[in-house]
Amino acid sequence: MSQRFHAPVVLPCDPACSVIRDGVVDVDDGRITYCGPAADAPPPAAPVTALSGILLPGLVNTHAHSPMTLLRGMGGDLPLLRWLNEIIWPAEAKLRAEDVRAGMVLGSLEMLSHGVTTSAEMYFHPEEMADAVLSTGARVVLGGPILDLPGLDWHAMITATERWVDADGLRFGPGERIELSFAAHSAYMLPPEALRLTGEAAAARGALVQIHVAEAANEDERQRAEFGSVPKLLDQVGLLDGRVLAAHAIHLSDEDIALFAARGVGVAHCPGSNGKLASGIARLTDLRAAAVPVGLGTDGPASNDDLDLWEEIQLAAVLARLSTKDSTALGAADALLLATRGGADALGRNDIGALEAGRWADLVHLETDGFAFAAGLDVPDEQLLANVVWAAGSRRLRDVWVAGEQVVADGESTRVDREKAYATARESAARVRS
Repeated sequence: MSQRFHAPVVLPCDPACSVIRDGVVDVDDGRITYCGPAADAPPPAAPVTALSGILLPGLVNTHAHSPMTLLRGMGGDLPLLRWLNEIIWPAEAKLRAEDVRAGMVLGSLEMLSHGVTTSAEMYFHPEEMADAVLSTGARVVLGGPILDLPGLDWHAMITATERWVDADGLRFGPGERIELSFAAHSAYMLPPEALRLTGEAAAARGALVQIHVAEAANEDERQRAEFGSVPKLLDQVGLLDGRVLAAHAIHLSDEDIALFAARGVGVAHCPGSNGKLASGIARLTDLRAAAVPVGLGTDGPASNDDLDLWEEIQLAAVLARLSTKDSTALGAADALLLATRGGADALGRNDIGALEAGRWADLVHLETDGFAFAAGLDVPDEQLLANVVWAAGSRRLRDVWVAGEQVVADGESTRVDREKAYATARESAARVRS
């Protein structure tokens, strides 16, 4: 199972965002054993895969509801709470397990085609979602939503996740492709007791809690009136004692940011969705200055409306600069790290998001034969990174490996027939609209 990848440029996404010229990545049993210059590499233990262009780690989408590919475009001009109450939740009530699987297959294929190898998902029928991801070969951090709505029992939802983790373990599947999490929807959709019990169940198992926090300015008025803020509420009930990923986290005070930093809470920054729904702009520069781990998320494909994390890289940088009126607020290198190493840090993972010995060999190959790289690769490192982030994005993506296995070759899935996936998703989407 040994492999060697050799490319003119390797971007390991280390903290310095280094650029390795004439680089090599060695892989054994799905994990990286060496990443560095070819001149310093050990003798190859396997045939060499010679690549043109650039090799970098798979991107990490820290917040998504990918089965919503079936709902794409529905209610697209409504604000968040109206969109949820009037359009999305009624449509989701019609979804069957097989519909969710169809939507997840399509979403997983879309992400892989853009170089996203890991996504953090919160959606119904998580068993079907896990099966879908195993079929495409991607990687996922998965949680069935825990929420309090008529006809739903949040106690049973917590128990279901507990039983699944206890039965299958926190991570399982080839290359540990599936990680289970507790997906508490939000403080405005759950009573404090549910938040407390979710935190306790997750902490007892070392599991991540995914939760929407402070997305819309008016969503948590009751919680703010009683507790001061949602972060303060989450801290008071003990939910912040374990691994936590706060999605969106737009409307935070200085005190909230300091609390997240003190508790090691990760944030999923979703600039595209937040802009489309006019929810606001997260305080990215302040979060980073406080050393809060921040990754990027697309959110669902019905609120973005795609799963291309490269667009979030650009939007994060643009909005950080606009909101601070500082063109240096977020450079190309830092923006790229948000989508790779930063995403892994936000999820509490040290085995993905970078090309380093011991991490999973989740690799992305970008070709450099297009307009974005007309000046070639023999340019200063800063210019090369700028071209990757600002000019190329996912348009030049050709190949993807997850745990050393090639799952995209020349832009197409090696495992799933895309046309069949389209056809199945169309059937499900038509039934939900009827």
